[in-house]
Amino acid sequence: MSDKIPTKEEMIETLEKRHGKELQSKFSRAAVAICGLGGLGSNIAISLARAGVGKLILIDFDQVDISNLHRQQYAASQIGMYKTDALSENLKAISPYTELATHTVRVTEDNLTELLCCADIVCEAFDKPEAKAMLVNGVLEKLPEKYLVAASGMAGISSANSIKTRRITKKFYLCGDEVSDVADGIGLVAPRVMLCAAHQAHMVLRIIAGEFNP
Repeated sequence: MSDKIPTKEEMIETLEKRHGKELQSKFSRAAVAICGLGGLGSNIAISLARAGVGKLILIDFDQVDISNLHRQQYAASQIGMYKTDALSENLKAISPYTELATHTVRVTEDNLTELLCCADIVCEAFDKPEAKAMLVNGVLEKLPEKYLVAASGMAGISSANSIKTRRITKKFYLCGDEVSDVADGIGLVAPRVMLCAAHQAHMVLRIIAGEFNP
């Protein structure tokens, strides 16, 4: 296996061949905040890094646990690491020139404005309904100029086709089936969580591209 890392110029040139120069330039200039780095957030981050988004703001207070490995983008060797550190390590291996800003803190009503002020788009990727509601309400009230892409409902083994993206307001999008709950049935299953994360990541890229319909 080669240990040669491509130059930044080589990486950008390759992305431009895939996306076109104009679109890739938009991706490269964008800053996206990801609140929660679990099954949703870790998958969102990797998708956006692979697409060449210029800056990712990674926010989570938690550490990698063995129970995370079945759906989150971490390795067994990273158990015990803060998710901000572990995901940064993994993202650098994939996309070494992506700018990363990490905040190993819990997002609250008091700090969310400071944490998210530099983002063009905010991704809500929390597990708990109370945290989801707090972030959504906080962004809508305190940062109405930001685009917000949130998630609701990705548990169980129901059809993948029930995972959808819906535009709630001009700058607020919701991904998921909006029904399933982690407490029901078998809980979270990796592919369905990843599908919801992919919806969120793809909506982020569409917003950056100036395509605002889901």
